[in-house]
Amino acid sequence: MSGETSAATGDGTDEGVIPGFWAVVPAGGAGTRLWPVSRATSPKFLHDLTGSGRTLIQATVDRLRPLAGDQVVVVTGEAHAAAVREQLPGLPSDHLLAEPSPRDSMAAIAWAAAVLEARDPDAVLGSFAADHVVTGSEAFRAAVTEAVDVARQGFLVTIGIEPTFPSTGFGYIQTGRGLPGFRTACRVRQFVEKPDARRAASYLATGEFRWNAGMFVVRATTLLDLLARWHPALADGARLLARAPERHDEIWPTLEKIAIDHALAEPAADEGLVAVVPGTFGWDDIGDFRSLAGLLPGDEDGVIVVGDEEQVQAVDSSGLVVSESGRLVALVGVEGIVVVETDDALLVTTAERAQDVKRVVEALKAAGRTELV
Repeated sequence: MSGETSAATGDGTDEGVIPGFWAVVPAGGAGTRLWPVSRATSPKFLHDLTGSGRTLIQATVDRLRPLAGDQVVVVTGEAHAAAVREQLPGLPSDHLLAEPSPRDSMAAIAWAAAVLEARDPDAVLGSFAADHVVTGSEAFRAAVTEAVDVARQGFLVTIGIEPTFPSTGFGYIQTGRGLPGFRTACRVRQFVEKPDARRAASYLATGEFRWNAGMFVVRATTLLDLLARWHPALADGARLLARAPERHDEIWPTLEKIAIDHALAEPAADEGLVAVVPGTFGWDDIGDFRSLAGLLPGDEDGVIVVGDEEQVQAVDSSGLVVSESGRLVALVGVEGIVVVETDDALLVTTAERAQDVKRVVEALKAAGRTELV
């Protein structure tokens, strides 16, 4: 990998780039709750779901360039590598790591960490998912900058999002005492799985919990050394991949399939090795069509449209329409509806049942209708 950084400001300087910082963008998952727009062959990070004119992965890289310059690495599946290259034409070819098959987040991030460690043992990486939406660039920059400083002290650092409601769809981070010498960083007491509504409300009442957005900042060597304590074969395999890329197809299938939270963050937190920097910026993982509607401008009492607004006619109706086929969509007297139509599929549900869209994908898979998922 090239160690050169481009002009983060576009004026021939690298002002604002954090020295030694690399942004790693895992781009995986099928986004089954956003079917039929998001599919295995064209996952949500390849789509412009916010009407910004940039796909989610393009917006993610746009957000990270001012912090990392050209030091951005994307890890994605081989099936999506060509589309990622097309959408990110400025990404150096050796900054795209293509997975032969899904092995969950730990393998992807460990592979990137091993590649960076081989180049620079002092490199600090930040892992940021390709399909999240972030608002508030200055607050984001401040959080990442502090997280890098904390990571240089040997911590695995996560950026915790201030919860705005008692969500049952996110994991939580319980914060502990502050870290001396840092503005906002605290130790992490524990990571908590997605709670039920009662526990989520109790978490917010304490003021000690933050949403786990899956953002991790850590020295590449620290990540791999910590991983070696609990999953030595996975750490060894990742480092071997970096040393012997020609053996990639042989080594990759042997790597353990596990998420970074379970493999690393949770056991490290139990030993006091994890810190959290509070993120005060806006954040959403666009987990379903209800959350997508909440991100888009529009009248809550009317219909929000993603696509050609002229092809949607609504009478006394409210909800979300995602229109891709060019057909006319007419709504009459329906409230809180979600209509998503593509060339080969039509979804009709409600905002309240948006989380259950994944059950359609599961049923299609069970029926062998893989061409639709």
